[in-house]
Amino acid sequence: MRGRILKKILDAINLLAQPTGTTISSLCEQLDIDKRQAYRVMETLQYDFGFVIDKDKPVLGNEVRYYLDKEFCKRLLDMKVANLNLSLTEIIALYFLKGHSRLYKGTDIEANINRAFAKLDVFVPEGLADKLEKVKSLLITNTKFVKDYSAKDEIIDIITSAIMQQKTCIVEYHSFSNDQIKKFDIEPLTFFEWNGGLYIFVRVTKHDNIRTLAVERIINLSVTSNTYEYPAGFDPDALLEEAFGLVYDDPLTVKIRFSADHALYIQERCWANNQKIEIQKDGSIILTMTTSGWFDVKKWILSYGADAELLEPADKRKEIKKEAKQLAVLYK
Repeated sequence: MRGRILKKILDAINLLAQPTGTTISSLCEQLDIDKRQAYRVMETLQYDFGFVIDKDKPVLGNEVRYYLDKEFCKRLLDMKVANLNLSLTEIIALYFLKGHSRLYKGTDIEANINRAFAKLDVFVPEGLADKLEKVKSLLITNTKFVKDYSAKDEIIDIITSAIMQQKTCIVEYHSFSNDQIKKFDIEPLTFFEWNGGLYIFVRVTKHDNIRTLAVERIINLSVTSNTYEYPAGFDPDALLEEAFGLVYDDPLTVKIRFSADHALYIQERCWANNQKIEIQKDGSIILTMTTSGWFDVKKWILSYGADAELLEPADKRKEIKKEAKQLAVLYK
């Protein structure tokens, strides 16, 4: 997703670097963005990247033309690409990042990543490509549970464009909860990855609430001409931190006892930012944490079988007890 945003910035640079420069209208047309986004791209180039952009006064009612300053362009052309002398640890870091592109296997994003690495070999010391291949054996990335998005390239592209332009969309979505395809209006907010899957936070216009959509379950998507304002106070990073899994609801404090056999494993990981672990005399531990998403927490507790016991809250303990009885009946 960020790759597509970067592509628009690079396309803008190419337009501004033309001898005749470009206009706001041309930027909008070529980049498929609105005027506000066009001005924002130029501000990014000037203030974040340090590009020098000049403009001509409009003549006979024509639009203002913007272009990269000629001296600035000359300095860019005269730049010498230094020998990067990448260390082995830096090479490993680069290849590690490339390995995480497995989520985009078969998509245009993966193709862009591969092209970038192919071009990198031109500017770095000879033999870097061979080193990268050697490093590959050090970092095996697991693709077993990664979802296939090769058929969702167009959907991803449309959503990305809608997010950049802050345009509402009409989505046809396959809901697994009732196995139905539903059609509704959304305001796409941001993508995120979770356990090998690509998801998106959206605000459902009709209900004015934040929901999570799985990209692979989007059947069809169309962008409308309506714009929206980004929700005030919406913090996707904080939301993901608070939730135990993908399902998030009201915060819940749970107290769970884990057997001595699983105590070390539980202590090695951070399950919630506010977690507290108490070590018991028999080697077992009690984990107390406040998190969101009881559905995922319950599945997690049950996955440990008799090695995990929910102590609090009492009402949720009853739910676990009921499910354990139903499980016992299945195996009777």
